Amino acid sequence: MSQPRATHATPTQGTDGNPAGQDPQGTNPAHVPPADLRAALTAELGGAARAWLDQALDEAAAHPGTHGPISVWELRLAEAGRRCGPAHADAARVLVLHAARAGTEALSRVYSQGTADERRAVLHALPHLVPGPDALPLVEDALRTNDTRLVAAALGPYAARHLDAHQWRHAVLKCLFTGVAVERVADLADRARGDDELARMLADYAAERTAAGRTVPEDLHRVLALTETGQPPAPGSADPHGKES
Repeated sequence: MSQPRATHATPTQGTDGNPAGQDPQGTNPAHVPPADLRAALTAELGGAARAWLDQALDEAAAHPGTHGPISVWELRLAEAGRRCGPAHADAARVLVLHAARAGTEALSRVYSQGTADERRAVLHALPHLVPGPDALPLVEDALRTNDTRLVAAALGPYAARHLDAHQWRHAVLKCLFTGVAVERVADLADRARGDDELARMLADYAAERTAAGRTVPEDLHRVLALTETGQPPAPGSADPHGKES
């Protein structure tokens, strides 16, 4: 399997102008079954874009393997933003990967050779295509970057299933460091509940920021409450150091 390359870009916005770490229109293809995703996307696209998507998916399904230096479906990944528009490109790319039945090797190739947008699509596609932990190196690579949209995409259902506790806790802290909303972390409440080590790490981080005269992120209070009850705190609740959040 080809080894992914870590990138270290620090965008404050995505290439489509959306806030860092956020998908356009609040969508997240990792959480939507491919059949439902296709139906929703088809309903949103205009005639030309819909025709392109149908052709791209038919091609990917008919020729899923590698043909020459690059597969035809990989070319479609590069076209998706131009053909479907930035708001729908993630969903279109995930559907192409699913139609091509891309396995870990193909996903790793696309991730290592692709743009940040294509890498994000690979991360969104993982829960639909890889049943086991084989693709964890891609998640780990994304979490090493400072690209907030890659970090957010990495923390979908696949990471929730397969990241070990140590890696997952540090990923949550990465969200706090980089400003990725913790609501982007799949299964956050379930994994945080009763996690005393995560609570300790959060309290230490809050203490460091307080000692430095810096604001403690509101999301930290939310996650800390989840470690105790599985429920976020009520608005205006006190932080762990007695200050109002």
